[in-house]
Amino acid sequence: MNNSSSILLFSLSGFSATVNYRVTLFSLTLLCYCAIFVVNVSLILTIILDQNLHEPMYICLCNLCISGLYGTAGFYPKFATDLFYNIHVISYAGCLLQIYVIYSYAMVDTSVLALMAYDRYVAICRPLEYHSVMSVRRTAVLVGLSWLVPLCAEALMVSMASELKLCGSHIQKLYCDWSIIELACSSNGAIDIAGLTVTSFYCGHVLFIVCSYMQLVKSALKSREGRRKFTQTCVPHLLCLLNVTAALLFDIIYSRYGSTSVPQSVKNFMAIQFLIIPPVLSPIIYGLILTKIRSRMISLCMMAGQRFKLRLQVSFVSN
Repeated sequence: MNNSSSILLFSLSGFSATVNYRVTLFSLTLLCYCAIFVVNVSLILTIILDQNLHEPMYICLCNLCISGLYGTAGFYPKFATDLFYNIHVISYAGCLLQIYVIYSYAMVDTSVLALMAYDRYVAICRPLEYHSVMSVRRTAVLVGLSWLVPLCAEALMVSMASELKLCGSHIQKLYCDWSIIELACSSNGAIDIAGLTVTSFYCGHVLFIVCSYMQLVKSALKSREGRRKFTQTCVPHLLCLLNVTAALLFDIIYSRYGSTSVPQSVKNFMAIQFLIIPPVLSPIIYGLILTKIRSRMISLCMMAGQRFKLRLQVSFVSN
């Protein structure tokens, strides 16, 4: 930290394309963040309040929603505030915090999706062993690790980054990312190795998910019941997985191969769409496809509507 004390603020050049659309972008940002908050909190409360949904798959889904809220909280408030300033900067400590939150969110999402793939593999390929393999205790341990490992890994990476001596303060994005390593005065082998190790570890998660689904497809084709389970519970997981994977690939491609000839507005969308699309679509996909969640949410909405109607009637009578 002492080596980089000369850098107090980072400038964010991605906002150069937003100057003429501040009000529109602020409105869309507020709308998007509200939608993320509403759909994720609705799903979380539905799962928590319904005892019938206290199963491994729904517990994992609940954690996926919590992860979405956690990750977007590291971006949207700062982004919405910056839209109304002419100078777009972020403090050194704030930059490291934003990196930590956004990238640990991406890793938690990957871990939870891998856990959900394992849960579906056991449910469909080893149905007689499901309740013993995915016990409450084991599920709690696996969910805890899906949070603890990413948070600790990212804390280590950020701690190493804080020791770098920086010779620049210009970040070509709407938020802080690992491009700050490119601002270092000299290369650091330790952080490069750590970054490669973490990346390889989570690529292993993706490989595990692919192998799990290869086994799932083989098993599902053998029986009508297997096909039914696959369609009802695996299709939404696959859609969410493709959603998150495509979003992260866009970010990686942009970070590695972003061309100066690409308009800044396109670059901005490529950089932030993994903070927009997955947090909104994942809970909607599950809410629409999974029968238990859909029916429970409909009943809760009907109950809320009836209570509201009753209050209106009571208020009208009292007046």
